Amino acid sequence: MGHDKLRKFAENETFRCLLQPRSGEVLVPSQEPGLHLKDHPVKGNWCSRMFDAPRPVVLELGCGKGDYTIALALKHPEFNYIGVDIKGARLWKGAKYATENSLRNVAFLRTRIEFLEAFFAPGEISQIWLTFSDPQMKSENSRLTSPLFLERYRSVMARGGVVHLKTDSRFLHEYTRAVAEANHLDIIASSIDIYNEASREGFPDELLTVQTFYEKMFLQMGLPITYLSFVIDHEGRYIYPEFDPVFWREFEKERRG
Repeated sequence: MGHDKLRKFAENETFRCLLQPRSGEVLVPSQEPGLHLKDHPVKGNWCSRMFDAPRPVVLELGCGKGDYTIALALKHPEFNYIGVDIKGARLWKGAKYATENSLRNVAFLRTRIEFLEAFFAPGEISQIWLTFSDPQMKSENSRLTSPLFLERYRSVMARGGVVHLKTDSRFLHEYTRAVAEANHLDIIASSIDIYNEASREGFPDELLTVQTFYEKMFLQMGLPITYLSFVIDHEGRYIYPEFDPVFWREFEKERRG
């Protein structure tokens, strides 16, 4: 491991805004298949333990270096924001910025997204942002908008909670739309090219003004950025959609040359 990573890991331990639980704190050893989780003490207590005031809580999942989380928090001080990622060296940047600039509506959580239910109580989350997630073209259950993950989100979100997907991947956009339609979820806004959209009805204000490092790179490559937002509410298990992954994989390959 490089010295720079070691330095970042050491500094991460000093950041009040960064929670880095070990897997043993939330995983229960079991011979049975599947995840067996136990509650972390922060569950249901984020506003009192990690923030300076009670506000609606918004997650960014797979937040990387936390650029988007930070930008949203600066733009909307009326919300508390939590960036979630498994990579500590990436989270260092966002946690350091939040610490040095005394941002009290920002926190970061180093954990796997599969463990969300160990950290958040039912109804504790109001919105989820998925920004440039890996489309996982060959593994449906690994996609962050698959029915498997939507059920995890629903378990921690308030009624009427909204999921935002911003991505360069038309594959992931079309798959997510198919999931939403198959489960009769209320789609708030949908666009296959947000910067060249005639109507931006339903777009949040920050959609065009807040950009990640990867978004800027994709725009320079001439790739359209897509957006989809929908309400998570659904009774019963989510169903898997009819979707042609082969077609959309080929579409992505041709689009990217």
